[in-house]
Amino acid sequence: MAAEQRTEVLLSREEIAATVDRLAVEVSRDYTGKNPLLLGILKGSFVFMADLVRRLDFPLEIDFVRLSSYGQGTETTGNIRVVQGLRSPVRGRDVLVIEDIVDTGLTTTYFLDYLRKKKPASLRLCSLVDKPARHRVPVAIDYLGFTVPDRFLVGYGLDWDEKYRNLPDICVLVESE
Repeated sequence: MAAEQRTEVLLSREEIAATVDRLAVEVSRDYTGKNPLLLGILKGSFVFMADLVRRLDFPLEIDFVRLSSYGQGTETTGNIRVVQGLRSPVRGRDVLVIEDIVDTGLTTTYFLDYLRKKKPASLRLCSLVDKPARHRVPVAIDYLGFTVPDRFLVGYGLDWDEKYRNLPDICVLVESE
């Protein structure tokens, strides 16, 4: 019989809200008056991005891409697939990529390299969570919420096999016997 999954809170909804407020101040400082394109990487970033953009009070545009490197397990396959591509023009734009989590860095690096080829005026990365112990490639994060230990996280948009995205806190997924 397979072990059941349970969750333990790592980052509370209050900690997340305070951090999103801080990130919004940092992003506003750098993008006010620029009309940037914010690109969310689906599906995980949608909750974070929604909360972040509601705290920004300057003109901006939003688009989403969907990339995948996970199957149904908790480990990346290392093969990045574009499931839903970019729809907005990037050339000459100030672009801010919104990520839920930088884990191995493979997906993020792949996407940033893809965007650089499209010649944006500027390109920065905002990630709610970074797991540096898992990085396989270096990733420069311009706006970072939290640095976390090497544990599998769910909640606040993060999932395991499409489950747990709706949790209001970021939790550690724990197997119980």
